[in-house]
Amino acid sequence: MYKISIFALNIMDMKKILGLFAFTLFFNGCDDGDIIIETIDFEDVTAVNCNLNDLLYKIKDSEALIIEMDNSENYYTNNTSETGSPTTVTINNSTNKVIYRSYSGEVATGNICATIPLASPNVIEEWVATAGTIEITTTANVVPNSTSTAGNATKVSGYTHHFEFKNITFLKPNGEQQFYSTYSFGDYVRNTNPYPFGFDEEDVKKCSITNEFYNFSGKESFVLNLDSSIYSGTAGTNTKVISATNKVSYKLFESTLSDSYFCSTTSPTTPVLSEEWKAVDGVSGVSGEIEIIATQVGSQFEYKIYLKKVTLKRGNSQFYLGDNYYYGTILN
Repeated sequence: MYKISIFALNIMDMKKILGLFAFTLFFNGCDDGDIIIETIDFEDVTAVNCNLNDLLYKIKDSEALIIEMDNSENYYTNNTSETGSPTTVTINNSTNKVIYRSYSGEVATGNICATIPLASPNVIEEWVATAGTIEITTTANVVPNSTSTAGNATKVSGYTHHFEFKNITFLKPNGEQQFYSTYSFGDYVRNTNPYPFGFDEEDVKKCSITNEFYNFSGKESFVLNLDSSIYSGTAGTNTKVISATNKVSYKLFESTLSDSYFCSTTSPTTPVLSEEWKAVDGVSGVSGEIEIIATQVGSQFEYKIYLKKVTLKRGNSQFYLGDNYYYGTILN
């Protein structure tokens, strides 16, 4: 009986010790209601842009990761980045900021974007990046052009900007620092209005002193510069390969065009040119060809112009005009 009593007492003592140990852990873990954050992870979260204050951010439950760049429109270029040459932005505490925040409850867009932020939840911890760089790599989003009748045509629907932090250091409220040699913020997809190509094929015109054909609609133009042999003087088909002497260009302007813009020896300064896409040089029988079908109509010839397997390129971005794009018709 004596041995059994000692054994029972030992069990009771062990239970007391374990209970005290568990209470100590609980008390220390909940001290002051703080949540200890060791690292941040927003890998599977979609990036969103604030229209009001131009912040780029990700939110996940009670956390937010925010990028604020001065004149950010300068970094959201409509052009694919050179391979291995991203746009770089130096992080600082004034104009180009990266901030991590933890809130007391689930965070919403109004906590980030509103002119007067929502009163709740409250920010309970904030990390401010004090050093590092933001690398932005841009890629054009090329998708099928379902509205084109040219066959297999594509269009640029927008641009994807991939954000990567390099050698970024966050300063925590307790004075500690959190360092990441590489941290992927992820992609920000910016959709753009597809290029309209709202041309009327019957509105094609030719300059009287050059072999420039042009068509325009609103703020866009589509111009062909061809060598003089286009006018064969006989009915039939004449094919030109896109080159330095047979050029195709599509342009967008900041304001509307008129006939007065065309046919001058030097390009006018107004309206201001916004974008120019040039056709890639062709290969005979393969790609990049201009086909002109001439038919005699009375004393004149009717010229129907088709662009065959033409690719338009701007910087490192490009899209496919289609297998057989009908440019238009002109009498001469």
